[in-house]
Amino acid sequence: MKGVNPGYVVVEGPIGVGKTSLAARLADAFGAMPLLEHPEENPFLERFYRSRKQSALPTQLFFLFQRARQIEQLKQGDMFSNGYVADFLLDKDKLFARANLDDDELRLYDQVYAQMSLDLPVPDLVIYLQAPVDVLYERVRRRGVEYERYIEREYLQVLVDAYTQFFHHYTAAPLFVVNAEKINIVENDDDFQMLLSHIRKNRSGRHFLNPIAANL
Repeated sequence: MKGVNPGYVVVEGPIGVGKTSLAARLADAFGAMPLLEHPEENPFLERFYRSRKQSALPTQLFFLFQRARQIEQLKQGDMFSNGYVADFLLDKDKLFARANLDDDELRLYDQVYAQMSLDLPVPDLVIYLQAPVDVLYERVRRRGVEYERYIEREYLQVLVDAYTQFFHHYTAAPLFVVNAEKINIVENDDDFQMLLSHIRKNRSGRHFLNPIAANL
């Protein structure tokens, strides 16, 4: 039902897993404010996918500044009105930095991150979507975003491994881990409502949902 304040909810996961679609649908379901990334605004992104080594640092810094501005928007808003649903967790920004930057670039990135002195709000819930690399690769290909045609399966595997490691140790907020391999939250309302029901029930601790094992 709309009008139920979700607080600050974050949907996370690797490229192609459906986090933006889910965040947008959850914001609509809760009557909350969507806080979504805009990768198309990053002028370095296509160059990064063409040649990750040459464009990794400016791509990463652009995203850092963009996400920091959005977090400031969240902090300045009324957190007790309709709530927010975001498709990114700023704590995870370093995951991409470590995966893509060389040692000197990473040191510079870390200095910039530290100088920004970000006072990050803690989410009321983080939803971590998982899917096998082959599924992600097929979804990325199918959605047909021009600059994403350069994404390699090997790069997706690096990201999946990094996400797995990150959330294995994540304790800052309640965590809901969802196997999204068989969930079509864009086109299947039953899938979305099933997931929404579990999200409403699991707002503390660490929980897992595996629709394959549950035969849902």
